[in-house]
This record gives sequence, C-alpha cells and structure tokens, in this order.
Amino acid sequence: MRIFKLGVLATLVALSFFGTARAQGEAAVPFLLIAPDSRAGGMGETGTGLADNSSAVFWNPAGAAFLTGQELSFTHSNWLPQFNLDLFYDYATYRAYFEELDGNIMANVTYMNYGEFQRTLETGPEPVATFRSYDMAVTAGYATKLSEDWGVGTNFRLIHSRLADEPTGEEQGSGVATSVAFDLAAMWRPDSLVLPLIGDVSNRLSVGANLSNLGPKIFYIDQDQADPIPTNFRLGFAAQVFADDFNSLTLTLDFSKLLVSREPAVIDSVTNETIEDGSVAPFYEAIFTAWADDPLDQELADVVSTVGMEYWYGEPGDFLFSLRSGFFYEDPNHGGRKFITLGGGIRYDLYGVDFSYISTAPFKDAENHPLNETLRFTILVGWGGVIEGLNGFPRGM
Repeated sequence: MRIFKLGVLATLVALSFFGTARAQGEAAVPFLLIAPDSRAGGMGETGTGLADNSSAVFWNPAGAAFLTGQELSFTHSNWLPQFNLDLFYDYATYRAYFEELDGNIMANVTYMNYGEFQRTLETGPEPVATFRSYDMAVTAGYATKLSEDWGVGTNFRLIHSRLADEPTGEEQGSGVATSVAFDLAAMWRPDSLVLPLIGDVSNRLSVGANLSNLGPKIFYIDQDQADPIPTNFRLGFAAQVFADDFNSLTLTLDFSKLLVSREPAVIDSVTNETIEDGSVAPFYEAIFTAWADDPLDQELADVVSTVGMEYWYGEPGDFLFSLRSGFFYEDPNHGGRKFITLGGGIRYDLYGVDFSYISTAPFKDAENHPLNETLRFTILVGWGGVIEGLNGFPRGM
C-alpha cells in the first residue's frame, strides 16, 4: 500500500520551518522546538532567562523554582498561515507550588495537528481512506531552589508521533513512533548583587540555561532508520532595566543551538553507490561532539540569537497591560529565519490574556515566508499565591 503523497509533502513543509536547517535534515519531531506561548513569542521567542510563568516548563523549568501559587494556561495558533493548510498548534500548561515538596510541580501537553490526508493504493491514485496526522508530547517536571539565588529544574517527556496510520508498501513498521526525553535546567537570580560600573542589580538580573530533549532516537519503521530527537541547548539573560510602582521594562536575550551530531554517508561519485553508511551519535555523545563537528565559524553560525523587550503598566494585583517586541535571527546557511515579533497582554485579578504576531515583511524577499503573520493567543489563570517576576514585581503570572 502506498501512503498519501500529500501527507508526506505537508509533513516536509512543516518540518522545513520548525527548526534550523540542521534540524530539518538531522532531527525528527521538530515540533518540540516551537516557541509555545504568546508572551515569549512576542519577545522575539526569548524566555530562558525570564521563565517566570507556567511556560517555564518549556523555556527553563528551573525558573519555576522562584514562583509560588498556581497557574494554568492555554495557547492556540494556526500554524504556517501562508499555506492555508489545516495546521494548528496547541499548548496547555499547569504549575503549582507545594510547600511540602519545597518546589513546583509542572505539567504540559503539546499538540501539533498536520491535518487530514488521503491514502491511495499502489495500483492507482484513487483515495481509499482518510486519516489525520499529528505530533504530541506530554511533560511533567519539578523545580526547586538550592539557595536564595539558585534554582534547578528537570522535566520528563513522553513523545508520540503519528504521521500515518498504516505501513507503506512492504515496510513492516508504520507511521507511528514513540520515544521519551528529559530536560535539565538551572537559573541564577541573585538576591543581592552589585556590578562594577553598573551598580546595584539585586533582583533585577537573571541568567538561565536549559538542556532539553535529551533522549534516545525515534523510529517509525525500524531502528536502522531511526532519527535523533532535537536535543537543544538554550542560554538566556533577562534584566529589568526600570521599575517603579506602576511601570517596568525588561530586556531579554537568548542563544540556542541544536545538539545533533550526524556523519553523512559516503557516496562514490562515479558509481553513485554508498561506500560508507551515515551515522548518528547518541544524545549523550552529541551534547559534546555537536560543539566541534564543524569549524568554529560554522559552529557559531549555527547558534540562533533572539532578543526581546517587555513593558508593563499598571498596579500589581489589579489591572495591568503590557507591550512586547523582539527580533529572531538565524544564519542564512543554517535555516535563515529572520523576523520581528510584536505582542501584548493584559492581567486583571486572577486572569490574563496574551497575543503575539510574527512579521517577516521588513526583510527582503520574505513577505511570503510561511511564518509571516503567524498569530498566537494565550489565556491564563493564576491563583493561590504571589507569582513573582524580577524585582518581586508580579508581571509574568
């Protein structure tokens, strides 16, 4: 039986815009790299150094160590709107502080829908059935403080990918795969710090690191055709540059790098036969070798850089509104994504709403980029405690 051509095409299209160029060719389930929430999405897709709401489970689970109370949020986005396809992305999170555990328990569900496809037989193009394709991940995490300044966090993730419901041709496997992964993260948010030439930055500076999607390769057919999951390293900074009773301004900066190490197959240029099969390093080797498998300039070019800013106005505990913007940059030889982001949000009592918008229009030949005009919407509820941002100013919720 021959599986749908449209399904393969749509899946490849989806993969082409979810990660770096290396992720497209070297890692499976790249939906795990999508910036999930509207707040960070409006700030250039930064959040590793901030991580002061329930979406810390994605950006940096260690950030939740500095939070109290409980929070529930849900994000929805129609993905790749330029293609007018039935693609959408949903992301739900829950976080709660437990005094008896001296930390936060976190959970989230990520769902990427690729739409409905037709299946045809090898004997002809007539459709014989339809089915839906999707990727999904369920995550549980824990975060706690090691001291007043340091937090650590970890996640465990179950990944399920359903690209097809039946095998293709004579293949013994199917289009369904399952794997697991875990994350390790740390956050430094100094309660007291004075920097030379800058001054007192106590409770105004935050530095975070997150090593995510550590886990075995995933396969749909057999282990010989397995691909690595997108192990990723993030380093982030956040600084509250201004705050008073009614205003605050925070700047963020993130760097991220895909840690996948693959040796390509060696092909005879004359006979076009494979001389040596390609290989993929296991994740526990790739987290080291992926930093040095190319010349230094190429390794640096493989790092994605993002910056963002967030302004809040209002009285904490009452009504607040925010404005956000940011810039996302990826080297042209490693994916080439480049866009600005805009966003905003409101908080009233326990409730909040955020949105974000991606625009590639300011950049040459990018007006029709599939990510252009992507919108995310998030609703959230926080209760039962004080959710602290930088400088003890409850902005993130």
